[in-house]
Amino acid sequence: MSIDFVFRIIGMVVMAILGLTSGIRLAKVANGDPALWATVLVSLGALIGLVLTPWVTTRPVGYLRNRIRQMPAHQLVAGILGLTLGLIIALLVSYPFSLLPEPYRYILPPVGAILFAYLGIAVMVTRQQDILNLINGNRLLRGGEASPAASRRDERFILLDTSVIIDGRIADVSQTGFIYGTILVPRFVLNELQHIADSSDMLRRNRGRRGLDILNRLQKDSMTPVRITDMDVEDVREVDDKLIRLARQLSCPVLTNDYNLNRVAELQGVTVLNINELANAVKAVFLPGETMEIKVIQEGKEVGQGVAYLDDGTMIVVEDGRRYINQTINVVVTKVLQTAAGRMIFAKPETTG
Repeated sequence: MSIDFVFRIIGMVVMAILGLTSGIRLAKVANGDPALWATVLVSLGALIGLVLTPWVTTRPVGYLRNRIRQMPAHQLVAGILGLTLGLIIALLVSYPFSLLPEPYRYILPPVGAILFAYLGIAVMVTRQQDILNLINGNRLLRGGEASPAASRRDERFILLDTSVIIDGRIADVSQTGFIYGTILVPRFVLNELQHIADSSDMLRRNRGRRGLDILNRLQKDSMTPVRITDMDVEDVREVDDKLIRLARQLSCPVLTNDYNLNRVAELQGVTVLNINELANAVKAVFLPGETMEIKVIQEGKEVGQGVAYLDDGTMIVVEDGRRYINQTINVVVTKVLQTAAGRMIFAKPETTG
């Protein structure tokens, strides 16, 4: 028997009793049949209690419980401190309010309590990081030591999706120190990785196991803190939708290389950090006339062409380079093209003389 059903029964009984007493009183006022009035209002009260009781009891409590469970610990603590300070201020001003003439002496104290409680929560939650930095700064001025995490970074989260973990490049990026904040891996992303690793398809199974290995490497070697979080979105089933909803709740970006997730997240106002875009942005820039040393590894599509590749995967088409296959030569850049598939460089062998 669920708690929701129990509260429905309790609400139905309570509303039926209220309907009975109201029906008897209204029958006396209207000079009607008490049995008829009581029957109608008892039935109506029982129906209202059966239908509406969960919406004023278990449903709000369940909603608050889910929000509190999904809320970061530092934000929850800030909200509780703000509520406490607001109620203390409300208690201090309630005495002057109680000395006012009626009806203000009865209205202003509860209104002040609600107002100051709300202001306390709002101020502490919105300025939590500034307050934390101020506390750490005062500790440093007094000769104390701030925590390493607090001195290095603001409290900022970055959510990882399944594709970027399987991709693996995030493990190398995290070791450079360019990622600023705490990397969060939701439990539902970890569950999806485990499901992929248990797949009967060999390719999917290898991808899943690679993702688990990368995650293990992240936790051991990353310069950025990596945490597995149990925060979840109860009313959403798809992993991508959960990530977007959770990113909106935490006001944090999603790190991915999934094109579809990238576009959907941007449409919903969620910041996206795309590994592929980062890789394209950090590729070396070459201008026509510059020289470089390459190794020609295969022939090109056109007659006499040779093809080489840079370390970042950029393809170099070498004019008259077929005769240099498997040789390392110096070439001069003649043209650089940026296409949807990536960057392509055209060059010709450097002439000596």
